[in-house]
Order: sequence, then C-alpha cells, then structure tokens
Amino acid sequence: MSTAPAPREFDSFDDAFDVDMEFAPPVDDVAAPRSPLQFTPAASAMPAGAAPQPQSPLHAAPLAPVPAAPAYAPDAAGFNPVGDVVAQAQASLMDTGLAFTGLAPASNIGEVSVPRIAIHVFAERQDTLASAERAAQDRRLSRATTQIRVGGVAAAVETYQHEPTPPLIIVECLKDPQTLLWEVDQLAEVCDAGTKVVVIGATNDIILFRELMRRGVSEYLVAPVQPLQLIAAIGGLFNDPAQPFVGRTIAFVGARGGAGASAVAHNTAYAISERIGANTVIVDYDLPFGTAGLDFNQDPLNGVADALGQPDRLDSTLLDRMMVRCTDKLSLFAAPASLDTDWDISTEAFEEVTNQIRATAPFVVLDLPHLWSPWMRRTLISADEVVVVATPDLASLRNAKNMIDLIRQGRPNDAPPRLVLNQVGVPGRPEIPAKDFGAALGVHPSLIIPFDAKTFGAAANNGQMILDAGAKTKSAEAFQTLAQIVSRRELPMVAGPKAKPAKAGKAEKTKPADGASKSLFANMFKKR
Repeated sequence: MSTAPAPREFDSFDDAFDVDMEFAPPVDDVAAPRSPLQFTPAASAMPAGAAPQPQSPLHAAPLAPVPAAPAYAPDAAGFNPVGDVVAQAQASLMDTGLAFTGLAPASNIGEVSVPRIAIHVFAERQDTLASAERAAQDRRLSRATTQIRVGGVAAAVETYQHEPTPPLIIVECLKDPQTLLWEVDQLAEVCDAGTKVVVIGATNDIILFRELMRRGVSEYLVAPVQPLQLIAAIGGLFNDPAQPFVGRTIAFVGARGGAGASAVAHNTAYAISERIGANTVIVDYDLPFGTAGLDFNQDPLNGVADALGQPDRLDSTLLDRMMVRCTDKLSLFAAPASLDTDWDISTEAFEEVTNQIRATAPFVVLDLPHLWSPWMRRTLISADEVVVVATPDLASLRNAKNMIDLIRQGRPNDAPPRLVLNQVGVPGRPEIPAKDFGAALGVHPSLIIPFDAKTFGAAANNGQMILDAGAKTKSAEAFQTLAQIVSRRELPMVAGPKAKPAKAGKAEKTKPADGASKSLFANMFKKR
C-alpha cells in the first residue's frame, strides 16, 4: 500500500454528478438529507473470533469518525442510479449473448511495459488462478517474476508476517464488502511502504471502489477476470507519468534469405511516417549486412552498435545523437554494416535497447536479420506485431510455418503473426498459390506484393522508397495498405481534390454554362 499523503476528499463530486431523475426510483421525500455512509465494519460484520483492529498507519486515507449508521449493504433498496445503470447494461449484454467481464480485446489494451518486479498473486477461484497463470506467461510480463498461490487475503497476511512484501500484491476476496474492507485493513498492517495492492472482489459497486481507493488500494477488479484484464491493470500501475506513450514495436523477419523483408520493413515504415503522419523509428538489427543506410541514402553510423555496447547508459539525449533523421517524422538507427567486428551481444542488451527506443516514437520498426539465436527468439516473441515476409516457394513455406508455430506458442494472448507474400508473379518461376500457401500455415496472407524488378531496382539504386520512385504502382499502394494494417490507423483525409495546374502555352479550360452542350460535334454545328 502506498504511504503517500492522501488526496483531499472531493465532496463536490457527488453534487456535480448529474442524474436524470426521470429514471430514478421514486422516493418519499426528495428534500430529506441522505444518511451518511458507514464503511468501517461493525463488530457484527467481522469474522468470528476476530477483534477490531485499529487503522494501520500505512493507510493512504484513514476515515474520520462518522455517526453511527446502518451497515453498508449493496443490495439494500434505495437511491442507487449507478447500480441501476450497471444492472441494465449487464442485462442487455446477457440478452445479446455477451458476457460482461470487463475484458478489452487484445488490440485495445494498448502497449504495456512492466518493469523487472516481483508479483505475488493470492487467488481463491480456480478461474482466477488459471487467468493469473496465463497472464504470467504473457510476453508483456516476461521481465516480471510472478508467484501464484492458493488463498485469499488471509493467506497473504499470514505470509507477509514472516517475509517482506513484493512491489505488487494481487489478492482475491469473494466475501461481503464489509469483510473485504476489514481484511484489507489487516493486510495493510503487514505491507511494506511502497507496495501496490490490487484487489479482486465479487461486488461491483462504485462506493466500495472509492472506499478501497481511500484505503490505499491501487486497483479493484470484479471477478471473473481475464488474462488481458490483469495485464492491463498491472501495466497501468507502472506506467511512467513523464512518458507520454509506449511505442508500438513492429518486427519484420524474412522466412528465407532474399525474401525482401528489409525492403518491406523500410517501405512500410516510410508509409507510416509520410502517409499516416506518425513519428517512426527504424532499427536495423542486421549489424554486419544491414541495408537501411543504403535504402535511405544515409551514411551508416554506429548507432545500433554503440547503443548495444552501452545499454545501461542510454537516455533520450544519447539516443537522439545516435539516430539519423531521414525526414521530419522518420528516424533511422542504421547498422554499421562492417565485418571488422565479431558481434557477440547478449539478449538482455537487445531487450534493453528496444525498450529504450520505444520511448522515442509511437512506432518502432525492427528490421531483423535472417538468423536464429536467443535474442532473435526473444525479440520476435516480445514484439507487439510480427510480420513474416515470404516468397511463394517451398523453402519459405517450411520456414514460415516453423516461425509462425513458435510465435503462436510464445504469444498465447496475441493475434497470430501477419504473413506478407513478396515477389509474386516472377516470370517463368513455378509458385505456390497464395490460397494454398496461407492454408498450409493457417494464416491468411495480409498482403501480396507483385514482382516489379524495374521499380524496386531503380528505387534501391537511387536510395529512394517505392512511394517516391513509383507512387502510382501497385507496390506503393500495397505498402500504404500494410502501413494501415500494422499501425491500426487510417490515412488522413484530404480537405479536397487538388486542382491540376494548367500547362504552359495552353489556355485553361472552363466549365460550360448550364444548358450549353459539351459535345465537340455540337459546337461545330452551333448556329452563329
């Protein structure tokens, strides 16, 4: 529980909360003052054999004594518009066949970054235990150490009487609200300063939620909980307030050598920055043979190599010096492309550099080499989006299937990787049809890029992107589509069609007036 000073109570909030009285239940005397609410559990509400305990000094906001009032009962009849709205929403969802679990889809929980912390979970329900185990295996919690134990708040209190508390404790209590508040008070007495507590309960009530917040609880979830719901709650507790966003990492990897994964990654990143208008960073992790500097006509620097050599010293200023600015919204971490050094870099260094770069831009495109190593496996599994680029041949089919199966197994709570078929339609080459290729992998191709040696060759030799070298080609349109898919953003709407400038030496054509004929032959025979 937090030892920070408690915020002052905003009594004016209830007065400013507008409720349409037309939908409120009738009351006998609207002008009569409402009875104060009593949350401190009475002796009759405490478990048998337990004595009342004083408020712990670790409470964020101890309650002031209030006059005696009837015990809190969420099922009591009275004026409860919030409860009525929630009940109506749950009933509507049940009528449509949807369960009200509070779980957001994987695409809507946002990018989550959890630091290296210890997390202890005390669960009572079997489904909560299963959700916690599945959340602990998720890529977003890969840096955290999670321990899951059977038992509720009482088990946590008994455990922490003999050992220090971790940075985060998740406890479940399915008892009535008064008993829940009493057990939270007991837990506060054994918690160390700075410990965050997440409570899972069975009562969906806004007043109970507010009282738990006053007691220093960091988050309250209503059972049953889902893995992604737990992950989102944990990630929200450890977000850096000074950091406006956590960049979305998009990893591009080729199923075989020469599949064109680097070209697809660079052109997609360029489309995200120039067409969608989002700040993007390209990270070329192919240290000896990277082509990002050549594709953007930039002198290769040792940006990635220097960052991997000193990951503990990285900060925003140092990262900005290591990056090369290609456009106003596109930055490049180019590979040194040198064979003078034998690169032997740890997996932790790659992970730390990637996490540091995520704080610099909303989108981070990872150009991964065609090799297999521990850091390569970790990067693919921990990326927010994985794009496998393959050519329609048997070797690509075999390698792509191995990659997709591995990534699916390591990312149980995420969508499967995206498949891009590149260089489709090479003259004279037998190819596997796209439909059969996707059926064998169990993944429908997100994009099919036609073979266009002339456009791609000219762009590569001139250090240009396809959107500049061949803006009207099918490949350029394909990269814009892929940019919208992986970024989950739409192209900005144009205010209106741009007027084409009149050619020199030719008079500007004017629109004929109403009733005038537009036919050339009609103009020839028009009466003079």
